[in-house]
Amino acid sequence: MRQSLRLVLAALALAACSPKARDAAPAGVLPDIYPDYVGVTVPAGIAPLDFSLAGAGALDVRISAPDGTELRVRGKDATRIPARRWRPLLDRSRGDSLRITVCARIDGRWKAFEPFGIFVSPDPIDYGLNFRMLEPGYELYSKMGIYERELGSFRQHALLENTQFDGCVNCHAYNRGDPSRMSLHIRGEHGATLLQIDGRLTAYDTHTDESLGLCVYPYWHPSGDYIAYATNTTRQSFHVQPDKLIEVFDHASDLQVYDIRNNQIITAPQIKQEGLWETFPAFSPDGRTLYFTAAEAVAIPEGLTQSHYNLMKVSFDPQTGRIGHDVETLIDAAALGKSVAFPKPSFDGRFLVYTLCDYGTFPIWHHESDLWLLDLETGETRPLDEVNSADTDSYHDWSANSRWLVFSSRRDDGLFTRLYIAHIGEDGVAGKPFMLPQRDPERYYQDLFLSYNVPEFVTGPVRLDQVRARKIINSPERVRFGFRWSE
Repeated sequence: MRQSLRLVLAALALAACSPKARDAAPAGVLPDIYPDYVGVTVPAGIAPLDFSLAGAGALDVRISAPDGTELRVRGKDATRIPARRWRPLLDRSRGDSLRITVCARIDGRWKAFEPFGIFVSPDPIDYGLNFRMLEPGYELYSKMGIYERELGSFRQHALLENTQFDGCVNCHAYNRGDPSRMSLHIRGEHGATLLQIDGRLTAYDTHTDESLGLCVYPYWHPSGDYIAYATNTTRQSFHVQPDKLIEVFDHASDLQVYDIRNNQIITAPQIKQEGLWETFPAFSPDGRTLYFTAAEAVAIPEGLTQSHYNLMKVSFDPQTGRIGHDVETLIDAAALGKSVAFPKPSFDGRFLVYTLCDYGTFPIWHHESDLWLLDLETGETRPLDEVNSADTDSYHDWSANSRWLVFSSRRDDGLFTRLYIAHIGEDGVAGKPFMLPQRDPERYYQDLFLSYNVPEFVTGPVRLDQVRARKIINSPERVRFGFRWSE
């Protein structure tokens, strides 16, 4: 039975080839394409999934929709799928799969590979992604910036680059992907927290006498009236072994909530405890819970490998800004000798995805880092094996409809961080993730000596006036925060 099926697939693959390739020998295997798009799940609004095949001198690719509509693409070692013909194929395939048949001339002879499918989800995806791009070592500011990529095309542009001022640009965040509400942190000589709300851009000095320092790791309250921040004393060190080049760690960290309407920082003893390091805040979709991670203070750097962060939560009252008194542990990672980072609840309130690594609070250089999913209804947690790899899988963000997860991974070469997108079903099961599409992706990524960092979905284009932003950053004028303790 299996042999008969294999013969049928081989015959179909040969029939799909061009006349010159009709004498192709059946390869008997799936094509080893880059990126690996075999069996992935994609949204109907995604840019063409161009790919290459190692060793190919010519490619003959047929892409078929379930209704029989076809697109043929010919090239040398890589495809160049026309967007105007790609989009209708995706639309016709919603809830079903595209069928991809690859014939290739390798070492002067044509081979017909077994066809594979790409499932087209009926769930839409957001307009685009914002992310930071920088050199992979993070030792120096060098050139870096925040960039925006439209997911339905290959269009990408800089929102803000540090070539316009002296410093580091990081910690960008939006309210559920809303491009009109942005928090952005500038570190260095012109340090500031930038808030853009409905087109108005303001630079803040977030130092207060009661807090450790600058506001970082922002997370918007769904009402848009608050932003939760961590305030940290952060250092970095450098390893001598080749598998771990850099480590970033905190000497201290606390949490605080910025009340936008009253221009006040709110904090409470229960999220600012002596001997406890709190960081990575995130509000629940109903705005009544504040998730975060916390670890018992240890001697740094000698005790770094004993630094283990648990997943915590505390109540929050959006009407008054009051922070609850009872802090609850959701994931006791310390008991397992592990550490939680980047807790992100889905916007439908059903799940929470977090990064789990061996220790510390900077998992991007930890090769063991994986994504885990917590069911907020049952309390059960498990590794997201459907999306994890043998290398680092780290920072992530949910789409506005909670059906797509973008995350950063070093699975490609172990050095540079690339972006992957996975579909998450209503049952919490993830589809096979796909790499962020590029034109001629193999050459693009080989020539790109920058890492992607902190991907965030946006539901529309971000309107940031770069000239005005540069003037504001370079100006010494800053708005100061007020301060109050939660009742």
